[in-house]
Amino acid sequence: MKPILFHIGSFPIHTFGLLVALGFVFGLWAASRNARAAGLNPELPYDLAPWLIGGALIGARLLYIVSYWQRDFAGQPFTEIFAIWKGGLVYYGGLIGATAAGIFVVLRRKLQLWKVADCLAPGIAIGQAFGRTGCLLNGCCYGREADVPWAIRYPEGHSTFPHLVHPAQVYESLLNIGFFALLMLLQRRRKFDGQVFATYLIGYAFIRSFVEYFRGDYEVISKPVSGVFTPGQTTSALILVAGIALFFFLRRPGNATGSVPKQA
Repeated sequence: MKPILFHIGSFPIHTFGLLVALGFVFGLWAASRNARAAGLNPELPYDLAPWLIGGALIGARLLYIVSYWQRDFAGQPFTEIFAIWKGGLVYYGGLIGATAAGIFVVLRRKLQLWKVADCLAPGIAIGQAFGRTGCLLNGCCYGREADVPWAIRYPEGHSTFPHLVHPAQVYESLLNIGFFALLMLLQRRRKFDGQVFATYLIGYAFIRSFVEYFRGDYEVISKPVSGVFTPGQTTSALILVAGIALFFFLRRPGNATGSVPKQA
């Protein structure tokens, strides 16, 4: 656990924030490669970056605030709402925020929405791998008690100490790295625009639902819904349905991929 990676003078560099930033950098790099291969301007993902990053951070923070208000914010200074360098981002909120911002700017620029979404989708997975590594070092999104050989123990002062817990963040990071590789391969072989993005929604819903079984940080607000599903699994189910619906809607005749002139 290392929430502060190092200091520049008296200014702390937070591990979580740095890794989230690196996730965006690698995600945009992957998107740029995909854009070039798809006949789009490889600079397009970088042009979209301020919108995507802003939408992701706002959406992720807002959903965290709503979900954890009583535990983390009630009675605290108002400025704590903006302290994202301490952690406190809900992934699905970020996905929804970035998607909404991306749709807005892509349609405003009259670009091909689903072709652009396909280029961006693999980068989301690799960005999530970096983000969960940040969670591991920050001590958030931790796992439940475990007796497996690879279990980890957080230091004294962490809410799980002295118990051994699942490294749930590592599980999700590794699954996302593998998923990233699969999506990059699919990007080259896709049959219709939107196939990669829809596959991302479907695949990540399964990844998140699986990892949720190992999470242990739900003691306050996330009792399983109806004794069966956690809120993360419930949201995953909705994302899964959306991904399946999008997949079958977009694979209709007449939506096959094809080469297009480069777009700014």
